Amino acid sequence: MALSGYPVLCYAAGCHSPAVYKVAARWSDGITHELKTYYLACAACLPTLFAAACAKRNACRLAADETLDVPGIYELARGTRDRELRRRLDLEAQLHSTPRDSS
Repeated sequence: MALSGYPVLCYAAGCHSPAVYKVAARWSDGITHELKTYYLACAACLPTLFAAACAKRNACRLAADETLDVPGIYELARGTRDRELRRRLDLEAQLHSTPRDSS
């Protein structure tokens, strides 16, 4: 049964916009490899959710033989496997260089 009409929404609290990005990091335990999803985000919520994912990654404690890359931003594409998602290095660089409001 196809779920083509199933809405994929932004994970930000109170946001009901469609998600267009996946904020995720490559993870491995030495045997299994996968893309660990932190958040699905709309364009408006992406800066906040990407910063939160980076903070979560920095606080993560790994077991022996585990690896976890820094979070990346991927374009969501319905029916596409994680390994086929387009990574948006341009957005990552832009968000890393944008000063965060500390107030």
